[in-house]
Amino acid sequence: MNRKKRIGLLVAVEMDSVFARYGEAVKTERRGGFDVYRFENDSYTLHVIHSGIGEIAAAAAAQLLIDRYGVEMIVNFGVVGGLTEEMAEAKLCVVSRVVHYDFDLSGIDPVAPAQYPGYEDAYLPADKMLVEKALAICPELRPVTCASADKFVGNQADKERLHRLYEADICEMESAAVLLTCRRCEVPCLMIKAVSDGLTGGGEEYYEALQSCAALCFSVTDQIIRELT
Repeated sequence: MNRKKRIGLLVAVEMDSVFARYGEAVKTERRGGFDVYRFENDSYTLHVIHSGIGEIAAAAAAQLLIDRYGVEMIVNFGVVGGLTEEMAEAKLCVVSRVVHYDFDLSGIDPVAPAQYPGYEDAYLPADKMLVEKALAICPELRPVTCASADKFVGNQADKERLHRLYEADICEMESAAVLLTCRRCEVPCLMIKAVSDGLTGGGEEYYEALQSCAALCFSVTDQIIRELT
């Protein structure tokens, strides 16, 4: 009998979509300051962690999924801001690379702003094979560059700057932490996002669209998880 795969799902805010689709968890526990929910089906065990907002929480949650639950892959889904008006129309996307734009060692090391030592440039590549599989399963997804940092970006000028400097399509507050943690631990990571607003949108638009975008995003995320396993 084949062993079921262990999949980790990291969710910053949008837990209602998870419960609406899966119902009550088989088991719920409090670990490392996080709520972790276990769901089962015939092919995999899904460990869902509610990380909360921000990089530090996301990195700690990802590490907990890897160390405590032995997950073989982490999927991160969430609602993000768009950095162009076109992205407000795109809605669903898969992250192909991330720029951690507030990380900067250029004052002491021969690297560019946002560039981590050991990387060729400012971009952290996502798992190419998983991105390609997600696009094959859901061709409506748009591959994007994500600008990630511990800051909610609602100002149009800031959005335009991120798009201009890094060719970024979306912005949010967890992807850099999740991706860096997964890469260091050699655990594949897939990030599926739904865009709540475009260039001129801000906090109000984000909260107005949060639930509908999260439900749409998680529907696609669930489909991908099922087909990947």
